[in-house]
Parts: sequence; structure tokens; C-alpha cells
Amino acid sequence: MNRYEPETGELVWDEATRKVGRVMGHEGPYWQLRPVGGGREWDARGPLRPATAADRLSAGVALANARSRGEAP
Repeated sequence: MNRYEPETGELVWDEATRKVGRVMGHEGPYWQLRPVGGGREWDARGPLRPATAADRLSAGVALANARSRGEAP
């Protein structure tokens, strides 16, 4: 079984948090991910998979909604 190893800068789906994040780096068993619109990074242990078009769209809509409520820059 091949384990998925994302590249830095790639958008991925974190199964544990059920969020899309951009890969910022990798340290030990953890991947550092940042939300699509920026913000605080989180450590993801996986499993990760490439973000689908639907995942990306959902993350973009969530960001637009947060901005309209004044919750995101």
C-alpha cells in the first residue's frame, strides 16, 4: 500500500479534522497545515489526501461566508 506524501504548498483534506489545508511543512509524523484563507496552522498526523474540487469549493465558500460576517480579513 502506497502512503500519500503531499508536497509543500499543496491543498489537502485532513481526515481527522475534516478540513482543507495548505501544506506548510513536515516534521516527524506531523504535517503542518494552514487554512485556505490563512490563519493559525495545525499539526495533522493524517490520513491526508489531495483536496478534491468539491473540497476546495467548500473551503472557499466557508472563507467567503466568514469574511461577510467580519470573522476573517
